[in-house]
Amino acid sequence: MTQSITDNFAQQIKKRSGVDFDRCYQCLTCTLSCPFVSTMDLQPNQLIRKIQIGAGDEVLGSRTIWRCSSCEYCVTRCPEEINLPRLMDTLRQMAIEQKVAAGDKSIAVFHQAFINGIRQWGKQYELGMILSFKIKARDLFSDLGLGLKMVQKRKISLFPGRNKSSPEVKAIFRKVKWTD
Repeated sequence: MTQSITDNFAQQIKKRSGVDFDRCYQCLTCTLSCPFVSTMDLQPNQLIRKIQIGAGDEVLGSRTIWRCSSCEYCVTRCPEEINLPRLMDTLRQMAIEQKVAAGDKSIAVFHQAFINGIRQWGKQYELGMILSFKIKARDLFSDLGLGLKMVQKRKISLFPGRNKSSPEVKAIFRKVKWTD
């Protein structure tokens, strides 16, 4: 990370995300509410504190930003209504832009496959996303049996469904100039 980014890391995140995380007084409500906290290397409250002190490399390189499922339990329960999922989205995007490797390579590969599916189809086409992820992760057969069962039980569709909003979604990706 360049020196100028490190110097104003907190301000840059605040501007990009629109989240006022300075109101956080470390009550731990976000951490205690998070169903995925056990998979994170930094607890949500710790992540906010690291942002506040400008520890950009540590924040962008953490597994935590990739493990957030955006369930919004933290926002719902936060006494200051700090939108942590929006913050996580911003941090993931910054990590991608700065080519910061995620703690687990497959996390970034999955994130990219997920976003590309939405960009291509205007909504998520699960089978396409799974196949894209499995090819890029070079792990084609580890859970093939489970995948076939899901297709048989019609939990996953073989073909992408129609989406009338697809042109609008594609226009959003063009407007923000999203790149892989």
